[in-house]
Amino acid sequence: MKSLISAYRKKRSNIKKRLKEFESPYKKDEDLFTELCFCILTPQSKAVSCDKAVKELKKEDLLSGGTARRIRCKLKGLARFHNKKADYLIAARRIFKNNKKFEVNKKLDRNDVLKTREWLVKNIKGLGYKESSHFLRNIGLGRDIAILDVHILRNLKRLGVIEKIPASLNRKTYIETENRMREFAKKIKIPLGELDLLFWSNATGFIFK
Repeated sequence: MKSLISAYRKKRSNIKKRLKEFESPYKKDEDLFTELCFCILTPQSKAVSCDKAVKELKKEDLLSGGTARRIRCKLKGLARFHNKKADYLIAARRIFKNNKKFEVNKKLDRNDVLKTREWLVKNIKGLGYKESSHFLRNIGLGRDIAILDVHILRNLKRLGVIEKIPASLNRKTYIETENRMREFAKKIKIPLGELDLLFWSNATGFIFK
């Protein structure tokens, strides 16, 4: 516990700065969709590689209008299950693009983040609770939700917040674990969104997204 708090004190300013950055750049619908695509690609893949893939797709205008075949080619070697994930990106585009324009903001209830997360999980292929939480955090709406990836779960177990790492994270298990992490964050007086990034940076050595 002492080492965690010590690490937070050292990284606090950078973590706060990073969370502030999440709130500012993703205002345009096209940027929101780009971030959504990044989060669709991340399961069982390296975040840095997925970020590279999304940037290449956007550079060639493939997120907006590329075929599944061309998207697959760009994803290969950067994101696992690239065939399936290419299909997910196309399916998400059909939901969020209307008359050649992206309309993402209309789908998001910024006053009820948990409701929005439920909608994302239900309607967007490739997004579970972890990925939906990741997306919401990366567009500045994740201060009170957790991204329960393996790094976070290992830390929660090590600190005694949970007894064991769940074999799977269905809705009930995800929310129960998130609530435990939320209470732990309150106990040690580190905001939930900041604790999430702290765990992630401790595991990877840098603060990314």
